[in-house]
Amino acid sequence: MSTPLGIRHAFGGFAVPDIDAAQVFYGHTLGLDVESAGMGLLRLHLPGGADMIIYPKPDHVPATFTILNFDVADIDVAVDELTERGVEFLRYTGFPQDEKGIARGGDPQIAWFQDPAGNILAVLQNA
Repeated sequence: MSTPLGIRHAFGGFAVPDIDAAQVFYGHTLGLDVESAGMGLLRLHLPGGADMIIYPKPDHVPATFTILNFDVADIDVAVDELTERGVEFLRYTGFPQDEKGIARGGDPQIAWFQDPAGNILAVLQNA
């Protein structure tokens, strides 16, 4: 499909200070498909067909918002597996979270964590 601007594909991107740590985290800890995109970049192939470019930025400052959400079939299974892989879940004031760090007060249920660069990610389960 082509738009009036001729756009055929879109993708997102975010920075990290250590591209090797990002490759290990996204490829091994999260189990996602990560490949070299040349010029020191990584291409992260996300389930559902979207791509993200991860680029090195030595003076990187993590965003204060969630940059990437993963919609999961069972949030308890996802949180348990990530915890076993060493991921620690964040706690936020104003969100009632259980002992696992899951906010269950509404739809979606959601749990936040960070990559090695401090970028905020989340797993969430819609009803």
